[in-house]
Amino acid sequence: MSKQVIHTDQAPQAIGPYSQAVRAGNTVYLSGQIPLVPETMEIISEDVSEQTTQVFKNLQAVCEAAGGSLQDIVKLNIFMPDLGNFNAVNEVMMQFFSIPYPARAAVGVRALPKNVKVEIEGVMVLED
Repeated sequence: MSKQVIHTDQAPQAIGPYSQAVRAGNTVYLSGQIPLVPETMEIISEDVSEQTTQVFKNLQAVCEAAGGSLQDIVKLNIFMPDLGNFNAVNEVMMQFFSIPYPARAAVGVRALPKNVKVEIEGVMVLED
């Protein structure tokens, strides 16, 4: 099976030794996105809803670069240092996804890069 690295300037550049996404067959593994604005590489704001919106915009850009869309995501992992933000993240997620929603996990973590409030990674499956 071949492996293809996915890259787009429409999402933040990697801030470590990883790719924005990697496609293996018809499965695309999306690296965790934090709320960086691609053009400035700065955090969008301190507001969790604005941060979550930017994260989904970043994921959307990577999905499109891979030939898919957010609707092709089958699994999301959401990381938050404060699980009290769970409802705010859910509200934003419902603006980007429709039923049937992807499978998902929400995990409380001690901290995230750049002290952001949310990071989301996913797995997307494309048509053959």
